[in-house]
Amino acid sequence: MENWIFVFFIFILIFFSILTSWISVNFIKKKDFITKENKYINHEQILKMTIRNFKREINLYRQMEKEFKHKEKIFSELQSKLVLVEEQVLFLTPFRQKCDDLHHELKIQRDINNCQAIELKAAAIRLEDIKLASEEKQKLLVATEQKFVVQFENLANRIFECSSYKIDKQNTLSISKLLIPLREQIDNFYRQIHENFSQEERTICTLSHEIHNLQNVSMTMVQETVNLTQALKGNNKIQGGWGELVLSRVLESSGMREGYEFHTQVHLQQEDGHKLQPDVIVHLPQNKDIIIDSKMSLLAYERYFNSSDELERQAAFTDHISSLRSHIKLLSKKNYQQAANIRTLDYILLFIPIEPAFIIAINEHPELINEAISRNIMLVSPSTLLVALRTINNLWRYEYQNRNVQKIAKRAARLYDKIRLFVDDFNKLGQTLDKVQIHYQLAKKKLFEGNANIVSQAEDFRILGVEVKHSIFTKKEDMVKLDTLDNVDIVTKPN
Repeated sequence: MENWIFVFFIFILIFFSILTSWISVNFIKKKDFITKENKYINHEQILKMTIRNFKREINLYRQMEKEFKHKEKIFSELQSKLVLVEEQVLFLTPFRQKCDDLHHELKIQRDINNCQAIELKAAAIRLEDIKLASEEKQKLLVATEQKFVVQFENLANRIFECSSYKIDKQNTLSISKLLIPLREQIDNFYRQIHENFSQEERTICTLSHEIHNLQNVSMTMVQETVNLTQALKGNNKIQGGWGELVLSRVLESSGMREGYEFHTQVHLQQEDGHKLQPDVIVHLPQNKDIIIDSKMSLLAYERYFNSSDELERQAAFTDHISSLRSHIKLLSKKNYQQAANIRTLDYILLFIPIEPAFIIAINEHPELINEAISRNIMLVSPSTLLVALRTINNLWRYEYQNRNVQKIAKRAARLYDKIRLFVDDFNKLGQTLDKVQIHYQLAKKKLFEGNANIVSQAEDFRILGVEVKHSIFTKKEDMVKLDTLDNVDIVTKPN
């Protein structure tokens, strides 16, 4: 009996040691599980906070997008008003420039006239002084001549008073001695008078030469101005270059950039091999082009403008209209639309570089517009072309803005898709974690809780004598939590 008590006591000690070990192990595992659960809760809170931040950022982005659209609308309205104001200013700029040029030319002519008037006045004063000096010398000469006449008369009277018989060789010598000094004085007097008159004549000639030079300079300036005008309007090559220069200034004033919105002197080739070289090709959005031609001849208009005879002006005006019609026909035959590597519109712009030449032709013959349109040609002047080019420049500006808006919209769409995919993945992660938590609780119940749980059944095998290296429970507290009724029954059965 004592042996059984001793064995039972040892068995009790072993049981309590195993129970203590099992409780210790269970406590450590539960502590780890609580730590992991706390980490999971923290991660879940962080994810929820991240979702709230993303929602807040999405709302902020939508609000910013609304504000951007509103500001873009206001900017478009202000830009439209600014374009109208710029067009009005640009429409008045050529007239202001013409007024400034005319004022400048008038000022130059006034300065030239003032200088010439001052020089002429000074020359007139010098001429008047010379005339006065000449009159005084003439008076002196007349007085001297009268004095010599009186002396000759006195001498002659004295000679005739002498008797003829007294005239001998000695008297003849005396008279000769008397007349020789007188002749010398007269010769000196005439020589001096001749020198004075020669000097006055040279002075007058010099003054006349200076006045003549002034007149020549003035005439030369006038002639050079006329020659320049004739060169610009008479020589076709120079006139074409001048027309291209005016066209380039209009293009620069429109705000367009060469090499981007327009190109100059582009070589084209038609299907039949014929080569063309338009002056300017203006590009439009959506891959369209407009051709501008500036080779309009203005010889007849130059004759009309400079002619003073009414019949000549009328004939020159008729020639101007005929030249314009001929150029329209010639331009329509070039068929720029058939050229390769260009998508031009159905019409071509015929540029007339002189505004009055365009205005007078349209005012007197308005049917020219319909004639040109029937041949797919539009007549334009510097002012009308500037308005058209400004409109095209605004179209390009809107096109560039639309391209930027499309880029922004694409990037926003990509960002929104990324956020949507992240939210979907985050929701899936939350659902997966919820399922993991549910399965974890179910597995925990099967493992530790309830009657006939897995751990308690495994402990039954150990209690029945199965040898194990380590007990499931390392702490007594973990073992106490299990339902040990079956274990007690098993232990007490031998009794």
